[in-house]
Amino acid sequence: MFNHFHPYKPFIFEDTNTLIIGTLPPPRFCKKDFKSKDVDFCYGSQDNLLWQVLNKIFKLDLLFDNSQEAVKMRKDFLILNNIGICDIVDSCKREKINASDLGMKDVVLRDLIFYLKKYKNINKIVFTGKSSKNGPEYFFKQLIKKHCLNIQTSNNKQIKEQILYFDNRSIKLFSLTSPSNAANRSIGANTFYKERKKINPNYSTFDFRVDEYKLAFT
Repeated sequence: MFNHFHPYKPFIFEDTNTLIIGTLPPPRFCKKDFKSKDVDFCYGSQDNLLWQVLNKIFKLDLLFDNSQEAVKMRKDFLILNNIGICDIVDSCKREKINASDLGMKDVVLRDLIFYLKKYKNINKIVFTGKSSKNGPEYFFKQLIKKHCLNIQTSNNKQIKEQILYFDNRSIKLFSLTSPSNAANRSIGANTFYKERKKINPNYSTFDFRVDEYKLAFT
């Protein structure tokens, strides 16, 4: 069994008001065995679209390589916009060395409730995945259940939005389509995607993510 651990500590600071929550980067990040366009930071895989989408939305002109400048650009953006990152999985075991959430076994979770109590300015959580098994929202709801907390569903029809009432404040929860290309098939079946594709045949799964992520981040 391969011991897959999270190579990055939570990136959270006092002014954080938005928290990005995913699971784990690909196993090669544990070994610092990077591809040419990987960035040595959260969501830095060249196969992960999160930073490409944010780059498009915020017109960041980010670097996509192994340089420290690429890392600094991402951290500067997060700090400027009061965005933190705290993926929910600390470690797991794998039989196959890949990045599949479904392949995770003996999962050890980070205590997200602790971070929400400590950083009281957090009023928005963005999950980089929906409620499928072993996704970030799936694990978060396990923590919520243990603490006897409830989530209320919002009426937002454009994006999956929920509200967590916690610690005398309301925290908006947005569940986004995974930035992994593996989610492209589910996008293809999405009603909003099909409607936009009819209007514009050039509309892509990347365009869909940009539109969806913009609703959560802006």
